[in-house]
Amino acid sequence: MEPLLMMRTASILLAITAVAGVTMAGMRLTGTPRPPASLAMLHGFLAGAAATLLLYAYFTTGLPPLASWALLLFLIAAAGGVFMNLNYHWKQLPLPVPLMIGHACIAVVGFILLLVAAWR
Repeated sequence: MEPLLMMRTASILLAITAVAGVTMAGMRLTGTPRPPASLAMLHGFLAGAAATLLLYAYFTTGLPPLASWALLLFLIAAAGGVFMNLNYHWKQLPLPVPLMIGHACIAVVGFILLLVAAWR
């Protein structure tokens, strides 16, 4: 596969992931302590699929610099997501809003970088 097609596919997966993330953030900000596990799993699995695709492209065909930075930011955001899932969600604790917002901000910057790299 060519890197442009992989980046575009990853950006579509991440757009769907973002919809799930915004839905979960809205739930948390309106008082629900945790989103449904199924929505959190969908969010994580789609983000993981996109990150895996970008990692494959990075190590096989190479990515443009902006997409490489986007990948790094997605990996950092993924670490935050895994941390929230294991330390809060699965222990039935309310998700910390500052951590959730930091996770989202890092992912959004990565998403914008990927969109610029893939669609310009």
